[in-house]
Amino acid sequence: MILNTEGLEPIYVQIANWLETEILRGNLKDDEKVYSQYQLADMFNINPATAAKGLTMLAEEEILYKKRGLGMFVSPNAKKQIRNKRIEKTLKQLVSDIVVEAKRLEVSEEELISMIKNINNNGGA
Repeated sequence: MILNTEGLEPIYVQIANWLETEILRGNLKDDEKVYSQYQLADMFNINPATAAKGLTMLAEEEILYKKRGLGMFVSPNAKKQIRNKRIEKTLKQLVSDIVVEAKRLEVSEEELISMIKNINNNGGA
């Protein structure tokens, strides 16, 4: 992953999102130790405090948990939690935006569903 230092999204949020994606992909599993703030700092060439902020954010959401003296670990059911969070915060907003734009363009519900099926059948955009 390449961090976007020019964008609006803070680097610590990008780190947290990357870790969430690693969990969703199955690269980090329940109760598995995650990278330390220093490992993340080295991987992405960032300040360890920035990396720590991303880890803390996930710990506050209970996606990660801390074992004193050992580091951060993936919480049980983290994958389900992330999935639910992304459906609520991201996917529903995207769908809403698409529906609004489709109405603006006078695209029927049937046409829209057909577009989604075609994209899905062709393996994505």
